[in-house]
Amino acid sequence: MTLLASLVGSDISGLYLFFFSEGVSFGLYDIAKSLTIPGWGVIITLLIQSVFLIAVGIERWLTFNKAKQQSRQYAPKVAQALKNSNIDEAINISDKHKDSHLAMVVSSGLKEFAAHQGSSDISSDEMEASKRALERAIAVKTAELKRGLAGLATIGSTAPFVGLFGTVVGIIGAFQALRANETAGIGAVGGAIAEALVATAFGILVAVPAVWLFNYYTNKVASFGVEMENSASELVDYFIRQRSKQLKG
Repeated sequence: MTLLASLVGSDISGLYLFFFSEGVSFGLYDIAKSLTIPGWGVIITLLIQSVFLIAVGIERWLTFNKAKQQSRQYAPKVAQALKNSNIDEAINISDKHKDSHLAMVVSSGLKEFAAHQGSSDISSDEMEASKRALERAIAVKTAELKRGLAGLATIGSTAPFVGLFGTVVGIIGAFQALRANETAGIGAVGGAIAEALVATAFGILVAVPAVWLFNYYTNKVASFGVEMENSASELVDYFIRQRSKQLKG
């Protein structure tokens, strides 16, 4: 037990001397002052990526939250209008909920169906036209919901490598300082080591939330896609019933 304590004590004292001897400081100001031009390039690149990450994260959260809230308000209103066979009212309701992903899809199908509503007999071409309008609306809205997510994926995959580049630059600087003065201690290479550590840590700090947000919002888009597909399928069934009523009437 005494031997173990002495070993631990010697390690702690060694680490203390390693980092705090010879006037070495690892404060933010000292690290920033010791950064080289490539190091500053790495830090600025990661700062730009972090700003983009925060901006996309907030913008997508506001967009998805607004779409979810408006869809909840929209669904019962348009369902009641369609139940009363009032397609014009359903279209007007859809146009008032522009931020709803369901409203955009349903509105496209309703407008296409209303354009052929005057004919007296059911036509497979008219039904196919309505289906294609729904598919186009789903594709357009899905692409809109995915806006910015590719940037998050890019940041999540490249930020660690940007930080790694800064690490390599810092290590190269440390070895160059040691080569210039072989008898120098940690004070001669402390700035280069700090630069390497800061670049690595910053790269990871930017990459982790980027990957998390990308996965989170991708799942949100997939969930919205299922809702739009279900709404489109139900709307096609409604069109078929309406045409059947016209034929029987």
